[in-house]
Amino acid sequence: MPAKSKSQQMAAGAALAAKRGEKKKSELKGASKSMVESMSEKELHDMASTKRKGKPEHASKSD
Repeated sequence: MPAKSKSQQMAAGAALAAKRGEKKKSELKGASKSMVESMSEKELHDMASTKRKGKPEHASKSD
């Protein structure tokens, strides 16, 4: 599942780093905190590796 916004992509990247042990889970905030628990490493990788070009800073509430 590709990220819908830049902020979603960055949160997935932070969660992926924590899942791989590169970052402490206690350092996570907001969406990345729940992502690390609810998503697999592959799902996080797919979301974090989404191209940023053309993505809004934040996803709209209607999506």
